[in-house]
Amino acid sequence: MPKITFIQRDGSRNEIDAPDGVSLLRLAHDNDIDLEGACGGSLACATCHLVIDEAWYDKLPPKSTAEEDMLDLAFSLTETSRLGCQIKVSDELDGMVVSLPEI
Repeated sequence: MPKITFIQRDGSRNEIDAPDGVSLLRLAHDNDIDLEGACGGSLACATCHLVIDEAWYDKLPPKSTAEEDMLDLAFSLTETSRLGCQIKVSDELDGMVVSLPEI
């Protein structure tokens, strides 16, 4: 089972066993990570904004136009920002590190 590490805003790290196919948003919610996701993962907001560790960013599928449009609304946007609802866990992402952005 892939492991994903979330770095919280306070700097603490949570390494989580992640089932294949689950979104990072769902994984965060299921493990008490403080990631909002106001639209429930329907790509209608930017509240599940995550910052992907640079070493992992290029291993993700490209952003859709809709995701790029929603990210324009996010606070603390970075070059490796993505929406957690749009990233699905796979074996290829085992070990990925993501951070919650500053708000």
